[in-house]
Amino acid sequence: MESCIKLKGMQFYAHHGVMEQERLIGNYFTVDLTMTVNIEKATFSDRLEDTINYADIFQQVKTEMEIPSNLLEHVAGRIIIRLRKEYPVIEKIELSIAKHRPPVGGDVSEAVVTLIV
Repeated sequence: MESCIKLKGMQFYAHHGVMEQERLIGNYFTVDLTMTVNIEKATFSDRLEDTINYADIFQQVKTEMEIPSNLLEHVAGRIIIRLRKEYPVIEKIELSIAKHRPPVGGDVSEAVVTLIV
């Protein structure tokens, strides 16, 4: 049985960006996370120990989002490394980070980086 746990629309205010002003002022970011993990045991046991606690996952993502980076690619990579280390039962991760209203010299609602590993 293939199964996924998703956390969609996690909202953060963080200080990521190449330009000094971005890191100083900060911006809004949205993180979407899909983890492929075998949760079959939990479907029968109804026990949190048999799955991944998504409140804990949120805290892991939040901790990494609080560390400033120049690139969204770097933030996404750090989050994935942390989740893989903390939760070796995760088989696959798809992670998207969207920067709202990026400073690109025009009207863009979001710049999004997605990593799938």
